[in-house]
Amino acid sequence: MGTNWRVKAALPDDLLPGALAARLVRRLEQLVARLSHWEADSALSRFNRARAGSWHGLDDDFAQVMACALDIAARSEGAFDPAIGVLVNLYGHGPRPAPHQPPGAEALADARAVSGWQRLDWDAQGQRLCQPGNCHLDLSGIAKGYGVDALAGELEAAGLRHFLVEIGGEFSARGMRPDGDPWWVELETPPQALAQGIAPLRLALCDSAVATSGDYVRGAHTLDPRSAAPVHHVLALSVIHESAMQADAWATALGVMPTPALRAHAEREELAVRCITREGSRLTEWISPALARMMD
Repeated sequence: MGTNWRVKAALPDDLLPGALAARLVRRLEQLVARLSHWEADSALSRFNRARAGSWHGLDDDFAQVMACALDIAARSEGAFDPAIGVLVNLYGHGPRPAPHQPPGAEALADARAVSGWQRLDWDAQGQRLCQPGNCHLDLSGIAKGYGVDALAGELEAAGLRHFLVEIGGEFSARGMRPDGDPWWVELETPPQALAQGIAPLRLALCDSAVATSGDYVRGAHTLDPRSAAPVHHVLALSVIHESAMQADAWATALGVMPTPALRAHAEREELAVRCITREGSRLTEWISPALARMMD
């Protein structure tokens, strides 16, 4: 996934850390082999190369991610789109090196013509997906979150009840720390936001997950699937949800919406959101009603 992972856990006396780590590594290797667009032989990459009109049976991991991705694509009115791999590659945000200059209008038009979640034909009951032709999936806006959920599932299956999981800044927690404190996770507050008086926000994460999107670390790497243009107004946006996969996808979707639509969607979906946006030279923090109730 191009990032790091870590787990903090209260271990039973009879469970060796090395054995648990090996189990988690095996699970992550499974996910990479199924969902990575960086690995040429992954199930996702093979789908991207498949001939037009071919149907592909998906394993349970791939199927769960696609079902969630297509659901949020519809609910976000296309702000989240798992089928923009060609556009992502065109901007150099995928496995290919970044271009020296932004893509031209003709190249963008060609990429948009083969992209888009609505081109996908999905058989949910049979867990099958049809390749419409030259359509490339890119699950980087949801797969990390699913990976966090998957590792949490492995820990629970191993009998653990108190742990914190992180993959690349996406977190999920169960239970409490051994010292009786909750698992504390600070939402990402960029230095420029602190300089303008926006206070840090610390979560007591318990039986829930948090994912963050934005551009203050990697620059404008997020594309609005509807316009095929980079997004510049969201500095950092965090979503708290019981599912890290859902939090990850919604953070991606909300992060490309104009501010009024972002707030309206968050309220409609009753999402717990903290967002820091640019308005000219000024930064503005917004706390959704669902998160405000949690804070109260």
